[in-house]
Amino acid sequence: MRDKIDVLSVLAALTLEEKAGLLSGQGAWETAAVERLGIGSVTLTDGPHGVRKHDPDAEHFSFTASLPATCFPTAAALGSSWDVELLAEIGAALGDEARAAGVGVLLGPGVNIKRSPLCGRNFEYLSEDPVLTGRLGAALVRGVQSRGVGASVKHFAANNQETDRMRIDVRADERTLREIYLAAFERIVTEARPWTVMASYNKINGGYAGENRWLLTEVLREQWGFDGLVVSDWGAVSDPVAAVAAGLDLEMPTTNGASAGRLVQAVRDGRLDEAVLDRAVTRLLTLLDQVTGAPAPAAPVDVERHHALARRVAAESAVLLKNQDAILPLDPCAHMHVAVIGEFARTPRFQGAGSSQVTPSRVDNAWDALTAAAGEHLRMTFVPGFVLSGEQKEDLLDEAVRAAAAADVAVVFLGLPEGEESEGFDREHLDLPQVQLRLLEAVARANPNVVVVLANGGAVRVTTWERHARAILEGWLAGQAGGGAIADLLFGLANPCGRLAETVPLRLQDTPCHLDFPGSAGTVSYGERIYVGYRYYDAKDMPVGYPFGHGLSYTTFAYSDLDATVEGEGEDVVVRVRLTVANTGPVPGKEVVQVYLGDAESSVDRPVRELKAFAKVELAPGGSAPVEFALTARDLSFYSTVHGRWVLESGDFEVAVGASSRDLRLTATVAVTAPPLRHPLDWHSTVGDWLAHPDAGPRLREVLSAAEGSAVASDPAILRMVESLPLNRLVQMSQGHLDFSDLAEFVDSPAARQA
Repeated sequence: MRDKIDVLSVLAALTLEEKAGLLSGQGAWETAAVERLGIGSVTLTDGPHGVRKHDPDAEHFSFTASLPATCFPTAAALGSSWDVELLAEIGAALGDEARAAGVGVLLGPGVNIKRSPLCGRNFEYLSEDPVLTGRLGAALVRGVQSRGVGASVKHFAANNQETDRMRIDVRADERTLREIYLAAFERIVTEARPWTVMASYNKINGGYAGENRWLLTEVLREQWGFDGLVVSDWGAVSDPVAAVAAGLDLEMPTTNGASAGRLVQAVRDGRLDEAVLDRAVTRLLTLLDQVTGAPAPAAPVDVERHHALARRVAAESAVLLKNQDAILPLDPCAHMHVAVIGEFARTPRFQGAGSSQVTPSRVDNAWDALTAAAGEHLRMTFVPGFVLSGEQKEDLLDEAVRAAAAADVAVVFLGLPEGEESEGFDREHLDLPQVQLRLLEAVARANPNVVVVLANGGAVRVTTWERHARAILEGWLAGQAGGGAIADLLFGLANPCGRLAETVPLRLQDTPCHLDFPGSAGTVSYGERIYVGYRYYDAKDMPVGYPFGHGLSYTTFAYSDLDATVEGEGEDVVVRVRLTVANTGPVPGKEVVQVYLGDAESSVDRPVRELKAFAKVELAPGGSAPVEFALTARDLSFYSTVHGRWVLESGDFEVAVGASSRDLRLTATVAVTAPPLRHPLDWHSTVGDWLAHPDAGPRLREVLSAAEGSAVASDPAILRMVESLPLNRLVQMSQGHLDFSDLAEFVDSPAARQA
């Protein structure tokens, strides 16, 4: 390990031009160097689920021209694992491979919320829920950075679509941003301390994210305490001077000196204080010190071990959606005939397209893995059924029908074509290709014992075809070892324990943002507000294909002995939730225990229930284990735009534990005490707000009661009608009959401004 960089000394030795030059890249993937001062460069590269380092010997740039690396399951799969420890292990493996490749910053994880199932990049994102996303994202960051490689949490913020992504203006109120779209970033920043955060392409309420001082300085740094480096998404900076002034530190990739020139001129013109450049350069030098100061890898990357990890992760992330009559698992030693149908069994689709595309170190397919695991009495046949181009070939369909008719079970591999899920554009619908649906229907007519295995990065509609399948295994985009994992799950060598991290809707029209996605005329309105995913479906008690948190197992679990107690009050409150979970089935398995919270009565609208905690518990048959959670004041609070902070109200809260947002096994009610919530008052506050204030309320009642002939105070019907009036309107309407002089003095007092 080399000596630490003396950041202050280096900063003092830099010229203005050198400082400006450090704030944009010197190439596609490297930061600028200053050789005369011994300042090297840092390599940043894509890597949400694998290290995609560009091959220096490639003649032309392409997303496939990269050096081999382990392609782990995509984030859509990882989110469905609900396994914090597992994601930290994956992060460490990614860090090891990045370090060995000379990469200083891995551009990931992607933690944007899945607002719509149509988002083309949903395969790179973890969940529709900020608590699940935040905890899993923090684990990934901790794992990567434990190996001396910086993580870059992205895309900050509200980057929830690919349509017009470079300039779309997201219009969302602050409560929606704070509770849904910023909350995961906040948890990751405060708990895992990432070295970098990546600013997104889009605008937020009129200004580009990379030029948004409220986002990058007030929220990220001043409120959350982020002390790392903010890097732009590639090509996201429109105005480098405005970006640096707002809190952006590094623009990528290179601009061939154009941005540096504009920064230098802005300093010389007095439009930008050089101290602002110094602050950004200090953060860059600190990052350089973190990267180059980390110890060298202790050993070469164990590629086989990482491949085995990828297989285990893929198995842990798959979700068994349906298993009618326990058709799964199949017995590999049985005397039976299994027809494996679908080109994806032989040619797997294991990752999405775009900047996250990894050149895998190897790729397993399910057909080879199944034949390798099958016993001597298990007969297996394979037919492709369809071609990947989507072209309908009648001879393949006929062959598949004959194979299914001759078999005891037909395992049909279906999924989305590669061209439908990618960075750069959004999906147009939720359906599987028609050629595949026609194949499934024909196979089911020939053999009712159908198992469907899915390969897709975003939710697909199942209602049009699930009646043709007795079992559905959602495999997601499972990485290079996904084929082996699918074989393990079908044969019961692994027990499915993934749970849905996003709701599967009945149809596209049911989705919360259906009328507001992807927007038009350069603007998208987040009109559904905080009601994203299950928050929306559960609030409306709307039927869904499969609910958030759902997933079956080859065993069963029982919940008992729920106990919820309250300790402390106000900001110091802790709700302790204890219960027992037992494995009541025949084989070992893992259950994801989910804790949801609902506010029985609130001064603002709140979701019926929100995920607040979860744990993945492994149990042997007949075994049981206690599970305990601690919910804090933040878990019970909502973000108040009136007060500009998270607030907790006294009252009853319902604690529910279960196996999905719709499968709640046990509930309890707890009473929480918090200081009275006061609203700051002025002349524009309503009469109702004034009456509710502990100090101002009695004064206003006295004013209303003192007026001769006024029935406002004495008649409840009239009082209720005027409660919604701003006080200044009541003053005008009283035409001098009411004396508000005492209230005028109160408006100017500190008590009126107290919130």
